[in-house]
Amino acid sequence: MRLNGEISIANVDDDDDGDGERKENELGLIRSPTPTAPPTRLVVGYALTSKKRQSFLQPKLLALARSKGILFIAVDVKQPLSDQGPFDVVLHKLAGKEWSQMIEDYGQKNPNVTVLDPPDAIEHVNNRQSMLEDVADLNLPDYYGRVTVPRQLVFTTDPSSIPHEVTKEGLKLPLVAKPLVVDGSAKSHELFLAYDKVSLAKLEPPLVLQEFVNHGGVLFKVYIIGEFIKVVRRFSLPDVCKRELSKIAGVFPFPRVSCASASADGADLDPKVAELPPSPLLEMLARELRLRLGLQLFNIDIIREYGTRDLYYIIDINYFPGYGKMPDYEHIFTEFLLSLEQSKYEKVLVA
Repeated sequence: MRLNGEISIANVDDDDDGDGERKENELGLIRSPTPTAPPTRLVVGYALTSKKRQSFLQPKLLALARSKGILFIAVDVKQPLSDQGPFDVVLHKLAGKEWSQMIEDYGQKNPNVTVLDPPDAIEHVNNRQSMLEDVADLNLPDYYGRVTVPRQLVFTTDPSSIPHEVTKEGLKLPLVAKPLVVDGSAKSHELFLAYDKVSLAKLEPPLVLQEFVNHGGVLFKVYIIGEFIKVVRRFSLPDVCKRELSKIAGVFPFPRVSCASASADGADLDPKVAELPPSPLLEMLARELRLRLGLQLFNIDIIREYGTRDLYYIIDINYFPGYGKMPDYEHIFTEFLLSLEQSKYEKVLVA
C-alpha cells in the first residue's frame, strides 16, 4: 500500500532537478505534496519514572497519538514548569514534596492546563488507610450488588501490640498484611498472609492488616480512565478453609497476584467465580469514586465473596496503574485525552 502523495512515473529521472519537473509536466502529472503528520492540537507534558515511561509510553501508543494530533513531550523536572511547554495537559507520577509543590503551583497559575492528577488527591490514595475510607462511606444503592471493604486495622509502631489489638477488635484470621504507604517502590507492594496471631508480632509497621475474604481465587481489576472503564480478571490467592487454617502457623509472603501474567481471562473457571460484576454497578462505583477521590486515572481491585452472587469487596485502589497491561489501552487513552480538550471547548462555548 502506498502513502498518499507517492506516485510512479515511467521514464522520469530519479534526480530531482528542473528537467525532471519539466518532463512530469509534459506528461500531465503533478507531484502531490510530501505527506506530513497531522497538525498537533494537543500537547501532553509528561513527568514519569523510567519504569512508568517504558511500560506506558509504548511505540503503539505514541504512533496512534501522533495520528490523532497528540504530542507527548518529556518534562525537565529540574527546570521550572512555567519555562516549558506550553502544555495542554500535564501527566505525572513522581514522588516527593518538592515535585508535588511544583505541580500544584503550576496548576494554580495555569488553570487552563489539565493536571493529571492533583498531588493532594494522589497522596490520599497512596495511603492504604485513607484510600478505602471513601469506599466505606459510599453507601451506594444495592440494586446490582453490595460494595464494601474488608475489616482492617492500622499499626504504625510497636509490633508487639499487634496480636493483642487484633484479638481486642475481633479480626478473623487469616489476615493480609500490606505496607501502609504506597510510594511506588517494590517494598510498598510486598504482601503477607498471616495464619496465627502470635506471628503477627514479627511484622514491620507501619502496615495495614486486612481480613482475608475467600473469593474463588479470582479478582477483578477495574481500570478507570476518566469516564472509560475496562475490567479484566486476574488470578488471586486461593481460598483458605478452616481445616487448613488450623494446621498452618506463621506469616508468609505472596507474590503480586494481580499482574498481567496472572490473567484469568479465557481460563476455564467456574462461571459463578468468573462472572464479571454488573456494568451498572461498576459505572456507578467509578463515577462516585472519581468525584470523591478527585482523580481521573486509577484502578480498583475488587473481589466477590465466594458463595455469594452480589457481595463485593474493594481491597485496593491504585493511582495511574499499569495501563500498558490493559487491552486496547492505546485507543482508550487517546480518546480520553481528546475528550478533555472537547470538554474545554464546550465550556468556552457555554461561557
